[in-house]
Amino acid sequence: MSEIIELDDIDKKILGEVQKDSTQSIQEIADAVGLSSNPCWRRIRRMESEGVIQRRVAIVDAKKIGLGATVFVTIRTRQHDAQWLTAFAKGVRKLPEIIECHRMSGETDYLLKVVVRDIAHYDAVYQRLINLVPGLGDVSSAFSMESLKYGTAVDPSTI
Repeated sequence: MSEIIELDDIDKKILGEVQKDSTQSIQEIADAVGLSSNPCWRRIRRMESEGVIQRRVAIVDAKKIGLGATVFVTIRTRQHDAQWLTAFAKGVRKLPEIIECHRMSGETDYLLKVVVRDIAHYDAVYQRLINLVPGLGDVSSAFSMESLKYGTAVDPSTI
């Protein structure tokens, strides 16, 4: 388990600002959290070096670029050895349509989030996945009908 990094209230405010809009200048972030730019920059750099801020990205609206279907895929397998897990992880990483993969507790071993154009596109991803990873067990898919909430930000007030 990774170590927990202690953050003070100013660090939390900085995280809120960076997650809201990572294109803000250091001065804009500093003004918003009540610091001058140098201490603000040092705090951001520290949080980056400690892995609190992993990267700064743009959020793309998948539907606007033709990827209008989100599919949640559950996988159950009888194979739980390290060699199979390595092959599975390698196979999943080769498929850019799979945007999330989680190892789960309970009845489902793995949960994938897949973003595709349509059912035919998903079927092509499914075929590539089963060819890349031998020994998949039960693979079930559920298409999202509507996204009621989507976010990437961690609320600093919950820390």
